[in-house]
Amino acid sequence: DVVSADSLVQPGDAMAAVQESSDTLPQVASAGRQGVARGRRPHPVRSVYSYAKCFPDVQDVQITAARRWGVKPVRDRAEAEERKSELVYVGASPFYCIDANMNRSIPYLVPRASNLLHTIGRNFLDSLYVKGVPLHRIIVSSLTRTDEDVARLMRYNGNASEQSCHRYGTTMDIPYNRYSTVSPPGGPQRREVSSDTLKWVLSEVLRDIRESGMCYVKYEVKQGCFHITVR
Repeated sequence: DVVSADSLVQPGDAMAAVQESSDTLPQVASAGRQGVARGRRPHPVRSVYSYAKCFPDVQDVQITAARRWGVKPVRDRAEAEERKSELVYVGASPFYCIDANMNRSIPYLVPRASNLLHTIGRNFLDSLYVKGVPLHRIIVSSLTRTDEDVARLMRYNGNASEQSCHRYGTTMDIPYNRYSTVSPPGGPQRREVSSDTLKWVLSEVLRDIRESGMCYVKYEVKQGCFHITVR
């Protein structure tokens, strides 16, 4: 889980992000209730016409971008500690969640990729709001992997690659079938929303961001995620 990267956490950044989260999420949830109360007509949820065709960016495409925009691969967590000035801590945010079971990567990205992740998370919340869908945050299941992480993954995961884009701090995996519900503190729990509906909204968000030229995206069927590299 994320605890395995505790030695890399920058306390000041983490506390600031957590404070921002506690301040921001109630405001977003409240805004959602106000929008419904005002009787605004929600935007339709459409999804994309084809996941495979809209998100076709294969390894060869993404690895080229990763090598261009990323850092030199990190050997292990000890070396990552020495090089954390090259990376941005992304372990806490009001706009997304880190998977509690993420134990084969560390919550750091290059600044360019950190900005991309922030944009995806915020745009997803904005899109849910205008569509009248109860608010949820995306979950990030994989980020930067050290060479040691990659070696361990290759022992039991046939899809793991020594040339993984995750080695460069430019790449993230976002599951499309798991989300974190946003509920106002002390308020009622949000009504349940199917993961398919949230997946459709997320696919629209990623399509628009990809078409803007910010990233490459691959729809991963076996891994159940969108594999995304900054560009």
